[in-house]
Amino acid sequence: MSELARYSRQIVLRELGVNGQQLLRDSTVLLIGLGGLGSIAAAYLAGAGIGRLLLSDRDRVDTSNLQRQVLYRQSDVGRLKSEAAAAQLRALNAGIEIEALDAQAGLAAVAQADVVLDCTDNFPARRAINAACVRARKPLVSGAAIRFEGQLALFDVAAGSACYDCLYPDTGEQAETCEEAGILGPVVGTVGALQALLALKYLLGLREDLNALQVWDARQMQWRRFTMSIDPACAVCGQTRLT
Repeated sequence: MSELARYSRQIVLRELGVNGQQLLRDSTVLLIGLGGLGSIAAAYLAGAGIGRLLLSDRDRVDTSNLQRQVLYRQSDVGRLKSEAAAAQLRALNAGIEIEALDAQAGLAAVAQADVVLDCTDNFPARRAINAACVRARKPLVSGAAIRFEGQLALFDVAAGSACYDCLYPDTGEQAETCEEAGILGPVVGTVGALQALLALKYLLGLREDLNALQVWDARQMQWRRFTMSIDPACAVCGQTRLT
């Protein structure tokens, strides 16, 4: 199958075209976390023709994951998510490069990426990813979902935006987990798909989403948009902005 035929439905978009498709083909995207958010985002990015996908997750596929992490199959239970996801994505698009990283290599790979997607589910991981992106001056697409609620934001300190810690400074608070609070599959899937959308828009130069926090109430089907402000005293990005 030719690339023109494969990607024809998006190449026809005025905002993309052949040149935009080549931009995607030349891009590297790192996904950290391959659960409900990351497995959906990865599938859309692979389908769109991102040239190189780096996948990082320390967990193995569990039966309870299959309710919402639809990239996996029953036969994947027990496999490392990074390896199972890579196999499924190669079956979807054999024309791109897909690398399964071990958990320790995920943060180290930030410097290689054009965009990083934080698809994790806990504050320590989110803060570590944000700090790595700030140090490397890489854009970060952050997503979260629990119960019937979702959040989405694009951070890019190099472009003058706030960072994750400007929005959520470390107070020692522990995040609720899906195991404790519950999650409906399409809620986390929607946020994961939108993370892929923000990443694709960013790579194509469509960056209207900087400094905006999107909050979704899935029960009411309502979105709210908040403007994010830089915290000059931010422990993570404050010093970076002075250099």
